[in-house]
Amino acid sequence: MSVSDSSKIREILRVIEGRGDLGDWWPGQGDEVVIGAVLTQQTRWENVEMALARLKQRGLCDLGSLNRTTVEKIEDAIRPAGFYRVKTRRLRALSSLITEQFGTLEEMARYPLSSLRQELLSVPGIGGETADCILCFGLQKPTLVIDRYTERICTCAGIREKGESLKALLENALCPETPVLRQVHARFVEHAKIYCGKNRCEECGIARLNG
Repeated sequence: MSVSDSSKIREILRVIEGRGDLGDWWPGQGDEVVIGAVLTQQTRWENVEMALARLKQRGLCDLGSLNRTTVEKIEDAIRPAGFYRVKTRRLRALSSLITEQFGTLEEMARYPLSSLRQELLSVPGIGGETADCILCFGLQKPTLVIDRYTERICTCAGIREKGESLKALLENALCPETPVLRQVHARFVEHAKIYCGKNRCEECGIARLNG
């Protein structure tokens, strides 16, 4: 990591700490978090909440039930989340992997982070962001989620790395503990929602690091 990027990352982390402790930022636990990580792809969280509520009403908000029920029932339940046919395929593939290979999330969590990440990435439609959401928030593994908000904020600071390279840079600068990495991801998201979506760049100040 260059000294320049290192300095910028430290300043970004200092700025987003202003969001404070966001507590239990990702609602739900276990299976619900895993399902939500897929449903949240390309949609707003409000839509995910509606889809999760419909799954709960129908007794389908767990991986075992998703693996046993019909495609049609899943599609109908998750319609509010959009792209429901694509997401149904991904949910079925993911629930099949977890229930048939590991049994439960508790058993799955016994395996090393690196091997679990590769298993998740082998599922069609599960990329780095979704895999890390599942690992960090569903399985309590120490991995940082890199999403479009994180990339946008770091790009504003003049950091060119994206995806896996950016993940490595940030994780290098952070305490490798799950609660810390969960909070940092939450702060990136909440900071971006406040400043990036409304083009409040002057108030944010991060763009001044790109000098």
